[in-house]
Amino acid sequence: MLKLMKLEMRKFRIGSYIRAAMIAGVVILGLICLISSIEEIKQGIPFTSYDMAFFVIDTLVRGTYIVFASVLISRLVIDEFRNKSITVLFMYPINRKKLIAAKLLVVVLFTLAADIVANLFVGVGFYVFNLFASVIPGPLTWSVAATSLLKIVMSALATSFLSLIPLYFGMRNHSGVATIVSSLIVVALVCQSVDGFSLYSIIAVPIGLALLGAAVAYMSIRNIEHIDVLK
Repeated sequence: MLKLMKLEMRKFRIGSYIRAAMIAGVVILGLICLISSIEEIKQGIPFTSYDMAFFVIDTLVRGTYIVFASVLISRLVIDEFRNKSITVLFMYPINRKKLIAAKLLVVVLFTLAADIVANLFVGVGFYVFNLFASVIPGPLTWSVAATSLLKIVMSALATSFLSLIPLYFGMRNHSGVATIVSSLIVVALVCQSVDGFSLYSIIAVPIGLALLGAAVAYMSIRNIEHIDVLK
């Protein structure tokens, strides 16, 4: 499985996606700092606490990398079915289920790692920015930092699996556009916030969506041995 994953990452030049993910993290940090600066100039209060700041950061990161995952799904899976190039891979003496599973694992692990790293990068960057800008009064306590880290990891785990939901819509007509558009709908669902409240903060929602994503992945490979991709 690891060899298949390495081959997939080399084939699709995963390094370019990693660089794009890093750039996205820098952009998110710049956006957070810009919003804080503008609100401070207007004498507003952009963030009342580190908890609130980390919540906003996690929301932006989550939405960004769900879309990233949909792009990866489109490139690694959907495009190969649409172009019929998957038939070449299926001619090799490799189990079809393992092949598709390897592709999806690349997406899940990429999303998991990108989500955690981006949250840490933007969170630390904002902390350093706050030392000079004093946007949030008071120090960052170890208790808040530890709780936020745990939330980041749990959120990233859920996000990495729920990001597979667009696979269902993409596989119906082998459409990359449908994959990406459906990811935007998922983002609108899990990243919407009203007065600091988000559906994602209800523990059953991310868990349920993560299970749904895992179910979509299972359904996509369950009958892959009997699918005629030449139809």
